[in-house]
Amino acid sequence: MAERILIVEDEENIARVLQLELEFEGYEAGVAHAGDEGLIKFREGGWDLVLLDLMLPGLSGLDVLRRIRASDTAVPVILLTAKNEVEDKVAGLDLGANDYVTKPFEIDELLARIRATLRLAKALSGAKVATPEHIHSFAGLTMNEETRDVTRDGRSIDLTPREYDLLLYFLKHPNRVFEREQLLDAVWGFDYYGDTNVVDVYVRYVRKKIGDGLIHTVRGVGYVLKESPK
Repeated sequence: MAERILIVEDEENIARVLQLELEFEGYEAGVAHAGDEGLIKFREGGWDLVLLDLMLPGLSGLDVLRRIRASDTAVPVILLTAKNEVEDKVAGLDLGANDYVTKPFEIDELLARIRATLRLAKALSGAKVATPEHIHSFAGLTMNEETRDVTRDGRSIDLTPREYDLLLYFLKHPNRVFEREQLLDAVWGFDYYGDTNVVDVYVRYVRKKIGDGLIHTVRGVGYVLKESPK
């Protein structure tokens, strides 16, 4: 099956050239011309790599990257930017970009970087062993995505769909501190316009059901799933 690459680029001529070149190389390429459109397409799933321009209408490239990384830490992202400033490149890499290419770029160089990035992603993926991907465990808490069963130390836990999604997100990213806005984007969706207090409410619900000592409040920031110090 052809590897799928999402191009998020507002300059239609550049996006079209990239799409044609990628398809000629045997990739399947999708295109979005704005940040919010790119995020929607990304969330449709199945992408092996994202080419992401920094200067986009609507959501900026960095905002799109931030939201991608809130829900997916594995998919490779290569930034495309007309800017030469070090700050932009550093900001993108700090947010989780795998590489960057400054415009104007040679298509052969970009294709080489895509191949190298995909090879590394495959190697890292193949190095991960162990539990089936649909089972997530942490400190006695276990979730099975196929059956939607949730247990802690063998005790069955009944969750609402939203509680389940929130806990699953924490379990997929243990020991990582999340701001409320990040949790809103990942669990409720970036187009949710309600109050961030809804996160506090649902964290309280989940804590009550799974028991204390796992989801911790980080004062002034948000929440983290981690074991309590012994």
